[in-house]
This record gives sequence, C-alpha cells and structure tokens, in this order.
Amino acid sequence: MKKIAILGATGSIGKNGLKVIDQFKDKFEIIALSANKNYKLLIEQIKKYKPKYVSIGTEEGYKAIKKEFSNIEIFIGESGLKKIGQIDEMDILLTAVSGSIGIESTIEAIKNGKRIALANKETLVAAGDIITKMDREILPVDSEHSAIFQSLKSGKNKEVENIILTASGGPFRGYTLNELKNISVEQALKHPNWKMGSKITIDSATLVNKGLEVIEAHYLFNVDYDKIKVLVHPESIVHSMVEFKDSSVIAQMGMPDMKLPIQYAFTYPDRMSNVELPKLNLGKIGKLTFEEPNLELFKGLKLAYEAGKNGNGYPIVFNMANEELVKLFLDRKIKFLEIYDYIEEVLNQFNSEKIETVEQIKHIEKITKEKLRRMINEK
Repeated sequence: MKKIAILGATGSIGKNGLKVIDQFKDKFEIIALSANKNYKLLIEQIKKYKPKYVSIGTEEGYKAIKKEFSNIEIFIGESGLKKIGQIDEMDILLTAVSGSIGIESTIEAIKNGKRIALANKETLVAAGDIITKMDREILPVDSEHSAIFQSLKSGKNKEVENIILTASGGPFRGYTLNELKNISVEQALKHPNWKMGSKITIDSATLVNKGLEVIEAHYLFNVDYDKIKVLVHPESIVHSMVEFKDSSVIAQMGMPDMKLPIQYAFTYPDRMSNVELPKLNLGKIGKLTFEEPNLELFKGLKLAYEAGKNGNGYPIVFNMANEELVKLFLDRKIKFLEIYDYIEEVLNQFNSEKIETVEQIKHIEKITKEKLRRMINEK
C-alpha cells in the first residue's frame, strides 16, 4: 500500500486526488494533508482519511484543528509544508498548492527519494535550475505535461522534433484588444472547459498559464524552447502532442478531467480502470479544431518564452510578478491587460543572476514584489 501526502488538499487538484484515492482504497492511503485557509474542509478531510500529519496556513486554522484532533501531528505555514516533504513514511507527494510556496517541500521530498506528482508548475518555473540537478522522480499532473510524458514513450528523447502543448484559449479566444480592455473578474473566472481555482483560471484567461507550462516543459523534458510549440485547441480533448523526427505526431487524448493525469501519476507505470473517469467518444464530439495563439494580444505567453530563454532568475520574476498581479486583479485593483504591462515592466528592470539556492529564489521574489508595489503606487 502506497502512502500519499497532498499539499493543497482543499483545492481543485487536491480534491480530485482524494477522489482517485477513494477508488483505490486497497492500494493508497493518506499519510498527510495540507491546506492554506480552508481549515473547515480540511477538518472534514481529516475525519474521513485519518492522516498522521497535517499542515495549515493560518493560526486560526491551527487552533481549530488542534482543538479537535489530539492524535495527529499538526504543522503551520510554509515551514509546515517543508516538514511534510520530510516525512519518511511517505511514498508519493502530490504538490497541488498554488504559487511558489511548495518549492521547499518538493525539494525535501526529492532529497528523500519520494515520487513527486507535480501539479504545481511554479515549482519548476522558479526552481528548475536547482531541481534538474537532483536525482528525481517527477510525474507531471498537469494534463498537458502528463500527455507529453505519455507520448514520449513512443520514441527516444533524441528523436523528438517538437513538443506541442495545447491550450483551450480560455474564455477570451477570438476577442479584440478593445474587448479585453474592460474585462471583469467575473468574466475571467468563467473557463469554458475546466473547473479550477481562481488563480489558475485567471492564468488560463491571460495565457500566462500556458507560458508557465512552456517553461515547465523545458525543465521536465530537457527540450529547447525553440522546440516547444503551443496550439490553441478549444475542445480540450487532445491534451498535448509530441512530433518525432520521422514526422510522426503522437497525441494523448481524453475527456477534460484532472482525475486521469492524477491517477496516472499515482499508478505509473501501471494503468488501472476507474469508473469515475468519463469515456472519450470521438464520434459524438464530431470534430477537433486547432489554431495558432495570438502572441501579440495575449502577451503573457510571449513574455514567458522571453523569460525562459533569458533563463537564470527571469522565470522567477515572471512567475512572482504574475502571482502578485493576479491577486491585485482579483481584488479589482488593476485591469486585466495591466497584468501584461506590469510583468513586462518588471522583467525589463531585472538584472539576471545564476540560480543555485532556494534563498536566491526567495530574495528575487521579495524584490519583485517590492518593485511591483512601487510601480503601482507611483502610477
């Protein structure tokens, strides 16, 4: 029986991870759970799954959990996530937290030889230079990277011509610049195909999410940026593709359901039947469409390529700037298109440095936040 820890158990990916475990109670059990603010749902999860370890992001949540459970070890904050990464009994760590907060926990789990089921793309975007130097087993949970991982089984790495990431295009596919100028938070949170947390939903609307996935793919699969392409595919059936040197293109398809890549990361190298997973009926779907992304309009993807190619600390700046700006947009303090403007401005002000430690990452994130605050306050 494999023991699984979930960082971000109350979020969309975390809850889907628990649904997968519900289908395989004879193969998996929960050893640890974490949440940020939603301690009430976490308490319900603790009652059901009986983990030995729990981490919560707030003092209020810590006190509430401590009061109700005396037989489990309870951690708090970012240091609590790090402690979960150090659990010896754990076999698999599902990192489903939003943002760069999960980096240290992931690195600790890698050091301890644990499998990482990676749903937190910011971890590799910010710490890719560190993690790729470590002996590691990382199974991607993003549907796109899981699709690439599966498609790569059809050939050797040296035979890869291009990796093709698909994107739904988000809710604003086909919009004009004028139409994007006054986009509301409510409009941006209406993703056409996926049910996700608010941060990743906004990232999908800006196509910044696809940009983060491009950088993640570079580190995950050791592929040059010039060989990582993006195609808009509004049906979200083809989750991504690999083009090989002989012109063969291998794709992984399936209905849009995050339980599929989560389950594969848990069960790999085996595939198991799951009655909860919807079957794909291409005859019923009828057609699949593809188009090139508009990089001039949805500049988040273009800026991600530039940050990735510049390397060193640039992906960290790109990621942290976006993280902060999405919060400001959700709080209605900036407009939708200003997300791009401020990312570009803060990247232009950054002086690169080689990334070798987590402390460097934290320092770059700190100065990025400070620069953004000054920019916005001065406007």
